[in-house]
Amino acid sequence: MAFKPKSTAETKARDLGVALARIAEADGGSTNVSVDRLRMANPRLTPLAIGQLVRRERDTVEATLAERGLTLVDYADQGPGRGMEFAINAAA
Repeated sequence: MAFKPKSTAETKARDLGVALARIAEADGGSTNVSVDRLRMANPRLTPLAIGQLVRRERDTVEATLAERGLTLVDYADQGPGRGMEFAINAAA
């Protein structure tokens, strides 16, 4: 199987998934994660990048969470200045 280099978006989506997984694991598996908490976990992820990654690379984010036994239940974006929130649960 040939090596396929990852795009920057795929790499950042994986970083987002890992940050979400670390926060969820620290909270015991089920949690709601705000964008502010994500920024504390990984300052390179800006709110604009987070929103774009979830829309464009959601499969990569979900696959990263699945590798750690977690699932993305819900993602809510209330718009600029109001925030985003992720609902993460342990996979059944």
